[in-house]
Amino acid sequence: MSTTTPAVALRGLRKSYGETVVLDGVDLTVAPGTVHALLGPNGAGKTTTVNILTTLLAPDGGTAAVLGHDVLREPRLVRACIGLTGQFAAVDDLLTAEENLVLIGRLHHLPPAETRRRATELLERFDLADVAGARPSTFSGGMRRRLDLAMGLVGRPSVLVLDEPTTGLDPRSRRATWDVVRDLVADGVTVLLTTQYLEEADQLADRISLLDGGRVVADGTPAELKRLVPGGHVRLTFPDESALDGALHALGGEPDREALALDVPGTGDVTALRTLLDRLDTAGVAVDDLSIRTPDLDDVFLALTGGPRRTDQPEEASR
Repeated sequence: MSTTTPAVALRGLRKSYGETVVLDGVDLTVAPGTVHALLGPNGAGKTTTVNILTTLLAPDGGTAAVLGHDVLREPRLVRACIGLTGQFAAVDDLLTAEENLVLIGRLHHLPPAETRRRATELLERFDLADVAGARPSTFSGGMRRRLDLAMGLVGRPSVLVLDEPTTGLDPRSRRATWDVVRDLVADGVTVLLTTQYLEEADQLADRISLLDGGRVVADGTPAELKRLVPGGHVRLTFPDESALDGALHALGGEPDREALALDVPGTGDVTALRTLLDRLDTAGVAVDDLSIRTPDLDDVFLALTGGPRRTDQPEEASR
């Protein structure tokens, strides 16, 4: 396989359910050894895309390939190189943690000895060795998620699809999951991530595709997407109202008299900040504090998806 072959390549992908168009010509390229986040409102088509990539669903048109293998023509090869962890932990509570991993090894047709070695390795890697003989029904949400991730790695996939991997986790468990994802990428695994948490995408993703109405409406690094949205400003605070009025006269901007603050348009560029402070110094205005506000992914989401983030339940994916 060529090192230039994309880990995931979608071209003109289409899918409808009756009269409802879910995917309307999606193009997406995921580079090997990266984290690529797929964002979008509920119903935008994220989970449908995941289900097509993992051969659980056939597209109506276009092409989808994983490491050069077409999902329709070569589904067995796709399944051999891809792993999936869905929104909800798909562990079996009637089996122990180790037995869950062994079961997945058997489904991958791994030799028994290799299955046992792989289960032991993953239990240690995910800090579950001490509970290898316990049933997941006794686990915390974070432990169940770690076991679910381990199950997705039994077959040593080159591409791991994480569909809402931290849904329902507390902040500590969510950050622990982020650390696991970073370690996987450091080992060469490619991760395609769908998430409702924009901070998660900002923390993890090398590149983000924003899906809305079945189409990719924006694609780029987190920094590139943030630059698409205006609204950055510098907030200056002052010791008294007289200083605030002096700054308003010198710089313009939007005053917040209750906070004795002034918002001035700007991106926080060092040269621009130096010029701004020089103008205040020339005007004899003292500044108490300065902070920089730049657009974040929430701003990008709101601006490019045409509405507020939806708060209903995420799309559900099967494993």
